[in-house]
Amino acid sequence: MTIRLLVEPDLPAYKALRDECLRSAPEAFTSDYASSKDTPASAYASRLGDATTGRFVLGAFNDAGVLVGAIALERETRLHTQHRACVVGMMVAGSAQKQGMATKLVAKCVHMAMTLTNIEQLTLTVTASNRHVVRLYKRAGFVDYGLHTKAIKIGDTYFDKMAMRLELKR
Repeated sequence: MTIRLLVEPDLPAYKALRDECLRSAPEAFTSDYASSKDTPASAYASRLGDATTGRFVLGAFNDAGVLVGAIALERETRLHTQHRACVVGMMVAGSAQKQGMATKLVAKCVHMAMTLTNIEQLTLTVTASNRHVVRLYKRAGFVDYGLHTKAIKIGDTYFDKMAMRLELKR
């Protein structure tokens, strides 16, 4: 497995992974497959960046070079919140789950965030009922600090989102 920053030629693979994850685990995302499926891959170019901007997408590639996981970091841009960055869009293809890929993606994302100037805190939200992923983030050092009840509604079913944060210590 290789983890690296995604670049523009990776966007079609990123969109395919995103679509697969939105379709197979709708309760895990605030975005939905039906609204996203016709979005062109090029629309996600604004998520790309580099290790110095605080805005980037990391991709995990299997031994065959196929993108099977991704995680993004988005640094806050407003003056009073520039000390924070938000972890978003964590996803692993079903065929690659339970192989430690998510743990490695989170670790690499946190490591890269720690190299950024003045980033003191990472935040994220996770579907509270997804205990496996909540444990993953807790093992990485994130702590929960709030719950947005009924944050997602799919049909007649509601899902809560847990807010978590990680204080970066250098």
